[in-house]
Order: sequence, then C-alpha cells, then structure tokens
Amino acid sequence: MSNGFKTLDDLDLTGKRVLLRADLNVPVADGKVTDATRIERLVPTIREIVKKDGKVILLSHFGRPKGQVNPEFSLEQVCAAVADQTGHPVGFVATDWVDVSAAKAAIDAAPAGSVLVMENTRFHPGEEANDVDLAQRMASLGDCYINDAFSAAHRAHASTEALAHLLPAAAGLAMEAELEALESGLGKPKKPVIAIVGGAKVSSKIDLLENLVTKVDGLVIGGGMANTFLFAQGYGMGKSLCEKDLADTARRIMEKAEKANCAIILPIDAVVSWHFKANSPTRLYGIDAVDPDGMILDIGPSSIERIIGAIDDAHTVVWNGPVGAFEMEPFDAGTVAIAKHVAKRTHDGLLISVAGGGDTVGALAHAGVKDKLTYVSTAGGAFLEWMEGKPLPGVEALKK
Repeated sequence: MSNGFKTLDDLDLTGKRVLLRADLNVPVADGKVTDATRIERLVPTIREIVKKDGKVILLSHFGRPKGQVNPEFSLEQVCAAVADQTGHPVGFVATDWVDVSAAKAAIDAAPAGSVLVMENTRFHPGEEANDVDLAQRMASLGDCYINDAFSAAHRAHASTEALAHLLPAAAGLAMEAELEALESGLGKPKKPVIAIVGGAKVSSKIDLLENLVTKVDGLVIGGGMANTFLFAQGYGMGKSLCEKDLADTARRIMEKAEKANCAIILPIDAVVSWHFKANSPTRLYGIDAVDPDGMILDIGPSSIERIIGAIDDAHTVVWNGPVGAFEMEPFDAGTVAIAKHVAKRTHDGLLISVAGGGDTVGALAHAGVKDKLTYVSTAGGAFLEWMEGKPLPGVEALKK
C-alpha cells in the first residue's frame, strides 16, 4: 500500500479474472495506432497478471460514441497494438453492455493467462452517467478490479468509479508510479519548489494558479497567460494574445501569492513579431516597450536567464504549459532552453522534475528531453485537476 491507496500487492491475482481499467483512447489513423505511449505504460501490470495465470480483461473508452454502438469507435482496432506492445496474443470480446452473457461465456472459455480487450465502455450511456447497474454487469465479468488509467481518473464513470466499489480494487503499476511522482511534485515535495505554468489562456488555469500560489515557493508564468498578468500591471501588450477582462483575476492571484510568500516570476523581455507564422521577422523588446502593432510570441534571453536562475535555486519543479508559441520556430527558443536546463539539473541529481498536460509533453518531446525528467505525465485533464488540488474520483475509489 502506498499513500493510502491499494496496490497490486493487496490483491491475490492467481488464476483470477482481472478487470483492468486501461486508457486505450489512443490516436488511430487508417485503422492503425499512431502513438502507443498509453499502451506501453500498461505492459508491466499486464505481465504481472499473466505471470500469475490471471486473465487480463481490458476495459476502456475510445472516442466519443455518445452512448451508442458505433463501429467507427470499436476498440477492436487497438488489439493489434496491444498484442504488439505486450508480445502476447490478444483476443477481442464484443458486447453492447446491455446483455453481457455472451461476453461472460467468452471470458470463461479463454485459457488462464489470456489478454482480452472488451468493447468500448462508452457504447452504453450508463458509462458516462456512472450507472451502478452497468457497473454491476461489468463486475459480473471479473473477480477483482485494477485501475491503471490515471488519465481517466478525474472522471466519475461506471468503469472508473462505481466499479471500484463492487470488487476488490487496487491501483495498477502505472497508476501507482503516477501517484507517487505527483506526491513528490506537490504532495510532500523537497523544497524549494517552483512551478512553471504556461499556455495560452489564464481563463483555463485560474483554479490551478490559485492552488499553486499556496503550495510553491516560486511561480513562473509564461506563454499568453503572462501577457494577461503583465497587462494587469499596466504594461501595453500590443496585439498579443491577452485576456484583458481577467486583469482583476490576475491581480487577485498576485495578491494571494504575496500573502503566501510565493514569488511570481513574469517575463522581463519578449520576442515580438508582426505575423503569427514560422520564421517571420522578430525583434526583442523590454516588456515596458512592446511595439503596439506587434505580438509577443516568446520570452526573451533575460527572461530565460531569470527562470534558469530560479530553477537552480529549486529542488523540485512542476511544469504545465509552454512559455511561448513553441510549435513554430523561432518561437520555441524559450521553452526549449528551459526544458533542456530542467533535464540537465534532473540528470545531475539536483532536481526532481514532474511535468504533464498535452502541450507540455509535446514541447518536451520537441526539445528532445521527454524521457529526461523525473516523471512526465501523459494525463491531460487528470494532471491539471490534480495540480488544482481537486480530488480525483478514480483515485478516491481506490483508497483504503
């Protein structure tokens, strides 16, 4: 047991039918999985069950079929990728989740150590409604339940929440690693801690910023969000992305930070362009002198230096969101420089680094350091809600 939730050590898996909630909601093009990262992370748990002659019964949603059977969203198309990653034959069990008797017969007939993928849980409206009747039908297919889908843990659905109360339940190895990494990032971190929060809009991260200023020693704000904070302090932002209607919110967050002794680190210089396209001409401006016709698309070298200085003073970094328009050159320079520095300090054993959220993973991959941080979470919404300090239903259901 770890951090109050149950783990595989708490379950007897020998010869059992194990319902394994996975996240098989992976990108598919022309019937082929194009990114198997989420499947890779399931492999250790699957092997552990197979080793004990258990039957692995994978449950997952896929896409948004809106509670109806829709062949376009069938999980049959990911079976080959699961087989490929596990090196184990994988069977598919079709069901509409209304009558599961045929599915039950198929599972019972499968030999010990089989790996089976069940049809999309969202083919039934009860999944997203967290319907207990549906969860009971799911429970009838297995002897115990393991949740290894942290990325779906922020949703209270039948296969993530209700089901966990109906069978002996535990976190899988990937979920356990994720929760332990998050605990070392914000739960019981090695101080000082700094958070780097970037991305386009303050509006989507108000709860996050409000929570972080009470938990960290320094908060670096970058990307389009920084423009809103700078505007709130009276700086002209030209034609940059800026939520002017949130100036009061930004000021409130800054006041809260001051009371909590959290230093807010904003850009002091900026890379400005007049066109939002790759390799368009740029100029460097101090933040107090941005061209009224220009757009801030990245932080400047003095800002990078300042952030690197803050990282050097920290023992823990939690990162969500790029600090510039990293998708296009040369506006990726700030994000790449910071990513490489975080990776180096981590490699040298001087820093615990935890990062997550869709754009963040993309930015770290772009900088070539995705595997060089202490932990990179592939969970978008769940990672954000955890950073906001909100309880995650799928995790709460596994607590002792």
